[in-house]
Amino acid sequence: MPVLVHALRIFGWSLAVTVVGVALAGVLGGPQTAAIVAILAVLEISLSFDNAVINATILRRMNEFWQRIFLTVGILIAVFGMRLLFPIVIVALTAHLGPLEVFDLALNNPDEYATRLHDAHPAIAAFGGIFLFMIFLDFMFDPERDVQWLRWIEEPLRKAGQLDVLSVVVGLVSLLLVAEAFSGDATQQVLTAGVAGVATYLGVRGLGEFFEARGVGADADADEDALAGAAPAAGSTGGPNALVLASGKAAFFLFLYLEVLDASFSFDGVVGAFAITQEIFVIAAGLGIGAMYIRSITVYLVRKGTLQEYVYLEHGAHYAIGALAVILAVSIETEVPEIITGLVGVGFIGVALISSLLRRSREQRAGEGGGNGDGPDERHREIATVRS
Repeated sequence: MPVLVHALRIFGWSLAVTVVGVALAGVLGGPQTAAIVAILAVLEISLSFDNAVINATILRRMNEFWQRIFLTVGILIAVFGMRLLFPIVIVALTAHLGPLEVFDLALNNPDEYATRLHDAHPAIAAFGGIFLFMIFLDFMFDPERDVQWLRWIEEPLRKAGQLDVLSVVVGLVSLLLVAEAFSGDATQQVLTAGVAGVATYLGVRGLGEFFEARGVGADADADEDALAGAAPAAGSTGGPNALVLASGKAAFFLFLYLEVLDASFSFDGVVGAFAITQEIFVIAAGLGIGAMYIRSITVYLVRKGTLQEYVYLEHGAHYAIGALAVILAVSIETEVPEIITGLVGVGFIGVALISSLLRRSREQRAGEGGGNGDGPDERHREIATVRS
């Protein structure tokens, strides 16, 4: 019963928004519109489950106050900013139209708006793809990462990661290869958006690390202290309380990093949604409900210490976003079905979960055979963090 109460406390808002959103869609647009909203929500969850795992590796480094900001202010940015306004901005930039003109187009001529957004797909895929690929590379090249899943792949890359700039070099070279092989007539568009993606990643992530390394935010504001405190989150079984939690400016830039990360994951969902409907508010409602669940799952993973219990989940999620980056690159010139994107992410995480369960079972048996309670499982729970 306490587990159920804890889960309802985290997923309560998501469930409430689902009921209200689907019911409102049914009242305003009929049963078909309500069904489309539900389908889009499922699409978003299936495409972005790996996003929840990646988000959790970052959110667990932030105190409870900023976790609440992620669920409140962050969800407003995710729903209205990324699922509604961002596509309008992208179309405005690529079509050389004013934002108000594009908004009018979306309301009164949704077919034309969908066509314009499809034309902007090379830039969207290049920006999001390189951003996600940089996350994958930094994980693979992290020389301080002790826990390894596929050692034959990860150990050589970890050693190569002693060269700090290697991920940036590999990322830029990959961008040039994508622009040459997959961009067709949109080479300039792909290169410009790709460089912007690399710059955004390095800028936001670098600022977060800069303030975190210097302890900025250690003396948090009084209001933040009152909300967050130093105690671990209720229901936590480990995880965030084992780390020095970021606050103040350090947490703020981690929050910005999370929002840009969410944007990169949402690109394929937003574009794919137009294959189901061209109504922008229906798309925003459906994808917004899905985004609520992804954020609730993220917080659940943090509060339950799931990433410490199942140490390969982070690995599976990073392999999934590496695969998603490749899919986005291919999709610049060749359409990739949404079901493939979703299955790839779920597949990697599923295999990683099974591997984690097998590893934990082996360590428990080893501990029962002669352990003293201070075996490798405890050590790995403390070191299984990812440099973000």
